[in-house]
Amino acid sequence: MQKFLKTLSDIGELIVFKHSVFALPFIFTAMIVSSNETNASPWFGFKLLFLGLICAVSARNFAMAFNRYKDEDIDKLNPRTATRPSVDGRIGRKNLQIFIIVNAAIFIIVAACINSLAFWLSFPILFVLGGYSVFKRFSPLAHLVLGLCLGLSPIAGVVAVANEITLWSVLLCLGIVFWTAGFDLLYSLQDIEFDKNNGLFSIPSIYGANATMFISAIFHALATIFWLLFAWAAGLGAMAYIGVLISGVILYKEHQIVRVDFTKIDRAFFTLNGYISILFFIFVLVSLL
Repeated sequence: MQKFLKTLSDIGELIVFKHSVFALPFIFTAMIVSSNETNASPWFGFKLLFLGLICAVSARNFAMAFNRYKDEDIDKLNPRTATRPSVDGRIGRKNLQIFIIVNAAIFIIVAACINSLAFWLSFPILFVLGGYSVFKRFSPLAHLVLGLCLGLSPIAGVVAVANEITLWSVLLCLGIVFWTAGFDLLYSLQDIEFDKNNGLFSIPSIYGANATMFISAIFHALATIFWLLFAWAAGLGAMAYIGVLISGVILYKEHQIVRVDFTKIDRAFFTLNGYISILFFIFVLVSLL
C-alpha cells in the first residue's frame, strides 16, 4: 500500500495536477453558457459534470505524461527539471507509456459516451495535445500550440452540452490561446539560456527577453479583446464584461511583476493566472443568473 501511495504521489508530481485550475474553469464556462442557451438554465446536469471531469482530467493526464515522456532527453539536462519523476527514475518509461495509453483510451471512451461529435473530435484533440511536445523542437510557434491545447477546452465544453461548435466558443478559444501563449512566453524566460545552448525553438531564445515581453503583452491584449468578443457573441450581461476587464487588469499586473523581477515568474504564472480562470467563470455564471 505504501508503495502504491508513493507511486500516486510521483504521478501527481509528474502531471502537476494543481495546474488543472487553468483549463477546468473555462470548460465549465462554456458548458454553463451553452446550457443556458439550450436549456434556459446554466446547470447542465450531474451526468455531464461527471463525464466532463473525466474527459478533462484524462486529456490533461495524457498531455502532461506525453510531454514528460518526449522531453526526458531535454529535462535531464536542465537543472530546473532534472528532478522530475520521469527523469530521476521514480517512474519508468514503460509505466509512463501505460499511463499515456490508458488516459488516451479513457478520454476517447468517455467522449463516445457524451455524443458522436465529441467522439470524433477526441482523436484530433489528442493529436494537438501530443503535438506540442514535438513542435517546440523545430518551431517557436510552439507557444501558440500550447495555447491551442488549453483553448480547445471551451469547444469541448460546448460540444458536450449542445453537440455543436458555436461562434462564441471559438472566440473564447482564441482568447485562451493568446492568454496561454502569453503567460507561457513569460514562463519560458526561466530557460532562455538553456534553450539557446540546446537548440530549442522558444521565442525567448531566438528573439531575447525584451522582445518576448513585448510579444507576450500583445498576446494578452489580444486575449482580452477576444474575451470581450466572446461576451458579446454569447449575449452575456454586464458582469461578464466586468470579469473580462478584471482579467485584463490582472494580466497587466502579471507583466509588471515579471518586468521588475524575473524571479517572480512562478508567482505570476501560477497564482495570477489561476485567479483569472476562476474569476472568469464566476463572473460569467453571475451574469447568467
